[in-house]
Amino acid sequence: MILKKHTSNITFLILLVIIFILFPIPAMTIKKKNENLITQKVKESKKIVKIYNTTQIGYHTITAYNSEVSQCDSSPCITANGFNVCKHGIEDTLAINSLKFGTKVRIPNLFGDKIFTVRDRTNKRYTNRVDIWMINKQDALNFGVKKANLEILK
Repeated sequence: MILKKHTSNITFLILLVIIFILFPIPAMTIKKKNENLITQKVKESKKIVKIYNTTQIGYHTITAYNSEVSQCDSSPCITANGFNVCKHGIEDTLAINSLKFGTKVRIPNLFGDKIFTVRDRTNKRYTNRVDIWMINKQDALNFGVKKANLEILK
């Protein structure tokens, strides 16, 4: 009984594969219709949709910091690549050890389409950590510790 049921499942799967090999056009047509539907919805809503060419580099522990001597060094506003975050005043700076300075990164799960730039480094003991620079210390504390996927923009 079990062998007969197992054999019928295998037969069904083989039949399904043969159908898709012999008749690939319907599957492609369905995909094209869905793409057209998405395009029409975007046009109707009159929203600008940004499409990024990205590479996902996996989940990281994400924390926040601000410009304090106790969190940085004797020149807390100057990042490892010489950028003055205090003068810049925009919270778009990342500290990560595994990416080159200037790399553009998104964290869609936490920040949507916001783009960050790698300008600083974390302590060497943190191999899988990303620090986001924030102006206000309380905002950095409230951010806490999160985990999210990073995307590198090409």
